[in-house]
Amino acid sequence: MLDRPPETWIDADTHITEPADVWTSRVPSRWRERVPQVRWDDENQEECWFLSDQKMMPVGMTALAGWPEKFPQHPPSFEKAHAGAYDASARIRYMDEVGCRAQVLYPNVGGFGNQFFLRIPEPELKLACVRAYNDFQLDWISPDPDRFIPIMATPFWDVEAAAAEVERCAKLDFKGILFTAAPQDFGLPLLGDRHWDPLWSIAQEAGLPISFHIGSGDDFGVFSPERVATMGTAPAYALSSCVLFLNNGIQLADLLLSGVLARFPELKFVSVESGVGWVPFVLEAADYSLTQGDTSDGQHFDLKPSEYFRRQVYACYWFERDANQHFESVGTDNILFETDFPHPTCLYGNIAETIQEGLGGEDEHVRRRILFENAASLYGIES
Repeated sequence: MLDRPPETWIDADTHITEPADVWTSRVPSRWRERVPQVRWDDENQEECWFLSDQKMMPVGMTALAGWPEKFPQHPPSFEKAHAGAYDASARIRYMDEVGCRAQVLYPNVGGFGNQFFLRIPEPELKLACVRAYNDFQLDWISPDPDRFIPIMATPFWDVEAAAAEVERCAKLDFKGILFTAAPQDFGLPLLGDRHWDPLWSIAQEAGLPISFHIGSGDDFGVFSPERVATMGTAPAYALSSCVLFLNNGIQLADLLLSGVLARFPELKFVSVESGVGWVPFVLEAADYSLTQGDTSDGQHFDLKPSEYFRRQVYACYWFERDANQHFESVGTDNILFETDFPHPTCLYGNIAETIQEGLGGEDEHVRRRILFENAASLYGIES
C-alpha cells in the first residue's frame, strides 16, 4: 500500500466495528438475550446487529474501508470486511502500513454519543452495557495498548452514574470521554445547566477531554427512505453528512456560550468528525452576537467565545483539501487530523495525498502540530 505520509501522525477519529461477542460475553447470563448481538438476516443475506427483535444495523455498514462498492452497499459479514475494522492485530498492521503512530477509538453499535443504549428500558442493564463496552475496549487494544487511545462510553442519562464511570475508567488509563453534545434531545438538561457540573468536575480533575462526535444527538433522521426516494441515494447521504457536520457547529456554539468553559477552565472538548471549515464563522458569529445582547441576566464571560475555544476546544479535519485557509482563524494548536477509518467517508488509499493537498504548503512546524503534537499533548502520547 503506497499511502504513507513522510511523517508520523496520530489519527484523532477511528471506529471499531465491534466483534459479535462484545456484550453477550460480558454481561450476566440472565441478560444475554437482551443485549446487542449479531444474527444472520435471511431477508438481506447479511450479518446484522439486533437488540431483542429490533434490527439495529448491518455489521458491514460501519466497515467500508476498501470495499469496492459505494455506500450504502457494504460487506455482508465480518469475514468480507477489512480485518482491521474489527481485529486489533490487523488494525496495527494497517497502521504500520500508513505510518500511523496511534488511533483514537470511537464506537458504532452504542451510537456516537452512546444514545442507542436508551432503547434498553432497565437502568441496570443500560449501565451494564456501557461498562461492558468500556471493558471490551481494554481487551481489544491488548495486542499493543500503546498504539490506541481508548475513549470511554458514558451513561449520560444518569449524571451520577456517568461521573462514577469516568472515575472508574480514568483509573484504567482511558484517554477521553464520549458524551452527547445535545442532552436536551433526550429530555435532559442543557449543557450549561449545573446538573452536569459533577461530570465536568471529575473529568477536569482526571485531565480527560470530552468528545462531541457528530451524530451524538437525535439527528439521524435525514437519511430517510423518503429522502432517498425523492433525491436519490448520493444526494440524500451528502445532505445527511452536511446536517451532522453543521449540527456540531450548533452544539459548539452552545458549549461556547453555556458558561461551562468559564467554570471549568482546564477542561478540554473535541468536536469529532465535523471538519474545520465552519469553525471561523461560528467563532466570529458568537463573538459579534454576544456583544449585541443585554448580559445583565445571564452568564458572565471574562473572554470572548473565540478565546474560550482557543483555550479549551479542538476540531478535527480529514477530507477538506483547502483546510489550510482556516488554520489562522481556528488556530493551529486547536486542530487534529483524522481519517474516520473504516467508515463510508474515511480516508483510505489516499491519506498521503490528502495530507499533501491540505498541508503541503505549510511549514514543518504547522504540519507537526496538526498531524501529531496537538493530539499527543491532548491524550498523553509519547513520540
